[in-house]
Amino acid sequence: MVSRVFDLYDELEKQRIMLSFKGDLSSDLVTSLLGLIERKMELIEPDHRVRKRVFNVVMECLQNLYHHNARVSVKDGEKVRTEEPQGVVMIAHDDRGYSVLTGNFMASDEVKGLKAHLDRINGCEPEQLRELYKETLSDGRFSRVGGGGLGIIDIARKSGRKLEYGFVPLDNENAFFSLNVNVTA
Repeated sequence: MVSRVFDLYDELEKQRIMLSFKGDLSSDLVTSLLGLIERKMELIEPDHRVRKRVFNVVMECLQNLYHHNARVSVKDGEKVRTEEPQGVVMIAHDDRGYSVLTGNFMASDEVKGLKAHLDRINGCEPEQLRELYKETLSDGRFSRVGGGGLGIIDIARKSGRKLEYGFVPLDNENAFFSLNVNVTA
């Protein structure tokens, strides 16, 4: 077992993984992870603009994990959250920049809308993203947790790259959503 732990450590070092977490999420944990990332970024990234962009992407991704994450079941025709929010986040860096990878559970019936939103965002040039952000901000529509889709637009704006994503169907009610955001240094 001890050698397996070292093998894991060695692999994480080779992949230049700054942070890897899987488990239950709470607002306190999100705050702690953000503090940890901020301190690590100060040690390894000399460019304060890159540090700020990466930190903002990580913050939005963690907030999305916390707020838009649930396994659901259907009881008496109503969706019921069945467990605490769980997720996975991994942050890696290499010579080109940083990758922020997240994964969480979501309701299957919300996949189509999120995919359309992500595709729209990925189809925008930087100026169009700014306009989409302003338009979304002013339209006043909010999701069940209060967001209007601004976070994911902001992630795309800060990263300057297309968002990589995928959905894995789990059952009739649930899917697993993964997001990879690359931030160029």
